[in-house]
Amino acid sequence: MIDLYTWPTPNGFKVSILLEELSLPYNVIPVDIGKGAQFEPEYLKLNPNNKMPTIVDNEGPDGRPYTVMESGAILIYLADKHGKFLPKGGEARYDVLQWLMWQMGGLGPMLGQAHHFLQYAPEKIEYAMNRYSNEANRLYGVLNKRLTGRDYVAGDYSIADMAIMPWLRYPDRQGVDIEQYPEVKRWRESLEARPAVQKGLGVLAEHRRTGPITDEQREVMFGKKQYEKR
Repeated sequence: MIDLYTWPTPNGFKVSILLEELSLPYNVIPVDIGKGAQFEPEYLKLNPNNKMPTIVDNEGPDGRPYTVMESGAILIYLADKHGKFLPKGGEARYDVLQWLMWQMGGLGPMLGQAHHFLQYAPEKIEYAMNRYSNEANRLYGVLNKRLTGRDYVAGDYSIADMAIMPWLRYPDRQGVDIEQYPEVKRWRESLEARPAVQKGLGVLAEHRRTGPITDEQREVMFGKKQYEKR
């Protein structure tokens, strides 16, 4: 059994989608990042970086519980353990890993900044808004070119697709017009039609924020509390 510590965010959905695609049983433990649950001492024992998601595989190596943090590492760990969605070796494996790293090192952080400055920042800073919306469009363009003539990002359906897609569900919030990237739109819609993806995206749906971010949530996620020594 897998314990999944998560919240309804793109990084959290990566892991819940893979767990659903693998048909693995798992327990969902909410980590309410707006209330600071990621800073609780018990959670920091699992993830000293105070981010989510984190998993505890209660049947880890040698049959003992094993904790994995960082969404990309979790995807690799689960895919390798169960022998699906990540080729075992050769060019096919490295193709998947390249695009997974592209998401982890570029797409996720840059779209996160676009979200922040376009949606959450208390001040509208034109330079930052333009910088990150422009970079978001550049990254969508890279992916659009990659997907031309392809059903999936790297060979067969893989953890690379699962990692990238959750970040592209609300392009308007990133300063992106999805109609300018038809290959991305086609690919995203094909993934969203998968039953396992729908289930994965439904995890903690009742906790999704529907209104504006509150001052308390902004302070917890982006203010001084984020940088306190622990």
